[in-house]
Amino acid sequence: MRHLLSAGDLSRDEATLVLDTAAELAQVGDRSVKKLPTLRGRTVVNLFYEDSTRTRTSFELAAKRLSADVINFSAKGSSVSKGESLKDTALTLQAMGADAVVIRHSASGAAHRLANWVDGSVLNAGDGTHEHPTQALLDAYTMRDRLGRLDGLRVAVVGDILHSRVARSNVLLLTTLGAHVTLVAPPTLLPVSVHTWPCEVSYDLDEVLPKSDVVMMLRVQAERMRDSFFPSVREYSRNYGLDGERLNRMPAEAIVMHPGPMVRGMEISAEVADSPRCTVTEQVANGVSLRMAVLYLLLGGS
Repeated sequence: MRHLLSAGDLSRDEATLVLDTAAELAQVGDRSVKKLPTLRGRTVVNLFYEDSTRTRTSFELAAKRLSADVINFSAKGSSVSKGESLKDTALTLQAMGADAVVIRHSASGAAHRLANWVDGSVLNAGDGTHEHPTQALLDAYTMRDRLGRLDGLRVAVVGDILHSRVARSNVLLLTTLGAHVTLVAPPTLLPVSVHTWPCEVSYDLDEVLPKSDVVMMLRVQAERMRDSFFPSVREYSRNYGLDGERLNRMPAEAIVMHPGPMVRGMEISAEVADSPRCTVTEQVANGVSLRMAVLYLLLGGS
C-alpha cells in the first residue's frame, strides 16, 4: 500500500493490520516519553484547504510522536489564496522532498489527483463529500476496542448521509470488516447512488435503534447545503435526534459515536453527548494512535 485514498481500497487483512498496529502504538501514549524514533528524518506535510481542528491536530501529533518533521500548510495564508493550483502546490511539495502529504480538500477526488503528482505517500484526510478513510479506521478501532469485535456488529449511521464523507468511508470499511451497516436519514439527505452502497437504508430511527450495537450520529452539514433539506431544526431533532429516551431503547451494551463537531441539541442531546456510552473523546484519542499506524505502515517505519 503506497497511499490511503479510499477506505474501499483496503482488504480485510490490510484494514486489520492497521487496527492491530494502532493497538500496539496506543501503548506509547501511556508512557512518560511519548515518542518513538521510527520516522526520524522523514517529512510529513499537512495540506489543509478546509478548516479542521481534530483531524489536522491529530495527524500532526501522530507524525511528531513518530519523530517525523511536520510542515503545516494551511491554504488560507498561502499562495493558494493568490490562485496557485493544487498541481503547482504539489510540485512545490515534491521539490521539498515530502515523504507523505496529508490532504483535506473541498473537491471530491483531490487526493486521487495529488497522488499522480507526488512521489510520496498521499493520505486522504477528507475530500469533498467523497471519503475520509482514517476517520472510518479510527471509528472501527473504537468499536472493536469497546465491543471486542467488528464481525457481525450492527451499526446504524444516522443523519446527513448526503454530505458525509465519513458515512461513505464507514460503510465501505465496516462492510469489509464484516459488520452490517444501516443508514438512517430523511430521503432528502441520502445520495442518489445510495442503492449501490453495500448497506441497508431506513427512514425510521426508532425502528432501527433496538437492533443496533453502534449508533453513529452525523452532524447536519449546513455549510455544504444550498437548499432546504428538512422543514426545521426542531422537526429534524424530533425525527432523527438522539436523546436520553431514545438512548434507553438501544441495547444495554450499545454505544453512541459521533465524528465531531457535535451540534448539541440538534442531532444529539447534551445528556447523550455526556453519557459514558458516548465514545466521542475516545474516538479523538484513538485517532492519534490510528494515524500513527497509517503513517508507520505507509512510510515503512522500522
